[in-house]
This record gives sequence, structure tokens and C-alpha cells, in this order.
Amino acid sequence: MNQKILVAVAWPYANGPRHIGHVAGFGVPSDIFARYHRLVGNDVLMVSGTDDHGTPIMMQADKEGVSYRELADRYNEVIARDLQGLGLSYNLFTRTETLNHTEVTQDLFTALLQNGGIIKDTMLGTFAANGKALPDRYVEGTCPICGFPDARGDQCDNCGNQLDPVDLINPRSKIDGLPPTFRPTEHFFLDLPKFREQLRGWIEAQMHWRPNVRNFSLNLVDDLRPRAVTRDLDWGVPIPLPGYDEKRIYVWFDAVIGYLSAAIEWAHNHGTPDRWQEWWLNPAAQHYYFMGKDNITFHSVIWPAMLLGYREQDGVTAGPHTLNLPYNVVSTEFLTMEGKQFSTSRGVVIYVRDVLERYGADPLRYCLTAGGPETQDADFTWAEFVRRNNDELVATWGNLANRVLTIAHRNFGAVPPQGTLQPSDQTLLDELQRAFATIGDLIATAHFKSALAEAMATAARVNHYVSEQEPWKLVKSDKERAATVLWTALQAVDSLKIIFCPFLPFSSQALHEQLGYTSVIAGPLEIHEQIESNGAHHLVLTCEPASWTGRWQPSELPAGQLLPAPNPLFRKLEPGVVQEEVARLLAKE
Repeated sequence: MNQKILVAVAWPYANGPRHIGHVAGFGVPSDIFARYHRLVGNDVLMVSGTDDHGTPIMMQADKEGVSYRELADRYNEVIARDLQGLGLSYNLFTRTETLNHTEVTQDLFTALLQNGGIIKDTMLGTFAANGKALPDRYVEGTCPICGFPDARGDQCDNCGNQLDPVDLINPRSKIDGLPPTFRPTEHFFLDLPKFREQLRGWIEAQMHWRPNVRNFSLNLVDDLRPRAVTRDLDWGVPIPLPGYDEKRIYVWFDAVIGYLSAAIEWAHNHGTPDRWQEWWLNPAAQHYYFMGKDNITFHSVIWPAMLLGYREQDGVTAGPHTLNLPYNVVSTEFLTMEGKQFSTSRGVVIYVRDVLERYGADPLRYCLTAGGPETQDADFTWAEFVRRNNDELVATWGNLANRVLTIAHRNFGAVPPQGTLQPSDQTLLDELQRAFATIGDLIATAHFKSALAEAMATAARVNHYVSEQEPWKLVKSDKERAATVLWTALQAVDSLKIIFCPFLPFSSQALHEQLGYTSVIAGPLEIHEQIESNGAHHLVLTCEPASWTGRWQPSELPAGQLLPAPNPLFRKLEPGVVQEEVARLLAKE
């Protein structure tokens, strides 16, 4: 029976276009993983959407002088189209500003409140000099833990610890620069200490997690405190209780619930409203969460605590079952750019859309995987981007595919017949067989950089075979042997097409067609408008993997299949690209 795999991808804030640092964390790794499991034949549900609530949206909307909803609407579409261009194969990419998400969030809130997982208490609310409530991110100051001078009122981006505005040293309002005032206000809190021992035992058992994620999470458990799940805001999911019209459920609580609400929305859209349970109420299903390291806390501690505290309370579930806990929290480190921390406000940014328009998706996906921040911080440079594109994509993989197809097309016009295989031919085919197992295991365990390196090394070995056999000479002296060599090489290229598909879906599909196929390995992603039951509209990004034909197995390319005239898979970049792109960055600062 096929494995049920939930690929839960961090929700980007709908406050602006995404830069490559964002997609290096949540985007490309999750798509590699999802595409691989679909090729294997597993039943993957990949969900996410834009996070429409919270202070990042409020701050940007205030800056632009537009409503919160107007800003979220605009960037929901911008982000969805960027992710579509990058080829991220969501079953559903939706948003949190939907009726469905509101209902699911309120259901979990109510259930946790009834079960004692949420408690009522007072906290020191944060207010500006004019008396207006200040959301956490409108406050900055010095982190009391690491001393970072620009920590936010909800989190320190330097050490990753969760904070409240009152924790900051010398706090200041981002609106007027003045110190805020603090006074008691009633709120609801997730009682995290209630789940401490359950969380500790569960995290300790996750030996397959990346060590940095497991160790960081265990350290967090030692200092759990109740955490407010509501704020004095007018933007967000309403509290489902009378008397709280001027408060909202806070963004960190409702955003993680999006993984569940998106699965429910997906099932409803397909006319199978209960099918989400195959992933969420099935103990055999495995949940993988993808995000940057600044989001570990929410996925390894806070969301699991919420799941542990949830039981059937006349809500969305279909029985007294615990919703599935994460199987793996696949967190990446930070990506810097030319030695600098990405910062949209300071102009230190490379937008996904710009790279797609100038260089295409696959070179960016390749570079972010081969040199990305998988287990340690990494630096993106344009010089390295050009080098990897030219020396690896063009000169190794692209050159192999193009020269094999060119020789075969020119001399046979179709896949030539297989003759008697010599040991060198069989050895190569055996290597390809082993490569599927080796690379598949690496992807399945979230070692994407190693998997891609092994794929490229396999392509290099095929290149060596072709150079050693010299089929361009054999066609003149021994055409039968030339046919066998080219048949072998074409089988290898066809197999590599599948191996590279999770990493390079666009060029793999182009090569698929150059090999004479008319089917689709992994089809297109579509953006369309969806109408909710209350008449509201929102955009979603979807794909339909059931129609995809690719399989994670060696080639079965038939002899006699016609081969069209080939074209290069990748474009060589001129050295001047580096200077042009660096100049663009300098002009932004």
C-alpha cells in the first residue's frame, strides 16, 4: 500500500514578494521531497498558502496606505505566481484569510479551551504613547538573552528565542520611536508547561531529526511558559466567544493550523470532504514540515503541543483521535547574499521573480540545492551561480544529454536497436540501477545536497562512458556497435532525466520530449479563483499529480522511438552577468 505523506510547507507572509532566501528554506527542499515521493508512487499531499494575518501585513499595509485585506490580496497572488514559476508542486496553496481556515482555527481554539490546553490570564499589554495597542512586531529592543540590539517583540532573529515586548531591554515603538507603556490586559494562553513531559519524551525519540533541530527543540522544552494566543488587534481570526470583539487570535497560533485547514479545503475542493483524514487521522501517515530555522519553535514545540491537546469536541474531526504529530521537522539554516543578511528594507534582496525572468527556474533550484543552507548557513553569490550553471549544468549534465541525442538523431533518427551488451555497457546500466536506490534514500532522509551531488556524479560517469566508447567514431567503423553504445547511453540519459526531475523539473520535461515521449512526467501548476460558501473569492495554486507519468525507476526507452532534433537544456551565462547583477544590488542599497 502506498505511503501517505503530508508535505507541510511554511506559510510565507503576504506582505511582499518572496526573495531567494525564503525559497531556499521552505520552497525548493519541500518540492524536491514531494516530487520524489510522487515518483516513487507514494500518496503525497503538499499544502501551504500565504499567511495573511499578523503584524508584518499590518505594518506593510500601514506603510503603503492600503487596507490589510487589500495588501494580503495583492501579495497572495504575487507569491502564488512566483511559486508557480519556480515549479513548487502544491496540491493546494491557499491562504489564511478564508472562511474554511477561520472555522478550523476556531474549532481548535474551542477544543483546547474546553480541554484545559488554553487558559485565561492577564498579561502586560503593549501600548503606544497615544494609547493605541501595539502589536508585538511594532516593538523592537535589545534581546535579554543574546544582546542583539534589534530583536522584535515576538522573537529574536539572532538567537531564535521567543520573546514578549516586555522582555526587551530599552524597548521602542517602530511607529514613533518612543518607549511603549505596559498595562495589564486579559488574554488567552496556550498552557505549554502542561505538555512539557509529553513533548520532551516525544522529541527525545525523534533520532531521525537533524541534530540541530532536535537539540534546539529539547532546549526550548526546558523553559516552557504559557504563551498568549490572542492579542489586542482588529486583524485576524475572531475569538469564538462573546465579549472579545476587540481582540483576535494571534497569527502564530492560527498560521500552523493552516496545515490542517488547507488539507480540509483540498479534500472539499475534490468532492471528497472526509479524505483529509487519510493523512491526519491515519497513524501510518508521515508528516514532514519544511521551514527556515527561525520557525523551528512553532513546528517542533508549539504546534505539537496544540495537537496533543486537541480531542474531538463536535468539531472538524470524525472521532476521538489525536491528530498526527510531525514525523520530521526539516529545517534549513539561513542564506546570506554576497556576505550580507537578506533585508528587503535595506535593499539586500534578490527576488525570485527577477531570477526566473532572467535565468529560468532550474538553474536557481540547482544552485539553492547544491550550495544552499541545508545544515549550515550558506552565502549566495552571483559568481557561484554562474559557475555552477556553466560548469555543472551546462558542461556536465546538459552536455551529456545534448551530445548523446545529437549523435543518435543525426545517425539513426530514432533510438537505435540494442545489440550484444559488452561488460562496459552492463556496468553502466547497473550503476544507474544502484543510483536510483542511493539517491532515493538520500532524498527520503532529506539529504538533498548529497543526493544532487550523487546525481551529478552519476552523470559524470555516463559522460566518461560516452567519451571512452567514442560512438561518433564507431558510426563510421562499426555501426552495429555504435547502435548498442548509443542505446546504452540513451537509456542512461533517460534514467538520469528521472533522477534529476525532483531537482530540475522543467529541463527534465524538456528532455523527456526530446527523447520522443509525448506524455508529461510532472504536469503544470495552475492558479484559479475559488468561491467559498459565503460568496468570498480567493486564489489558489494547485496541481494534479494523478495525471503524471513519471516513475522512480530505470529507463524503458524503446528501440525505434523517433528522436526529434535536440536543443540545449541549459544556457551558458557570460561572465559579465556577475558584474551586472552585483551592480543591480548596489543600486538598491
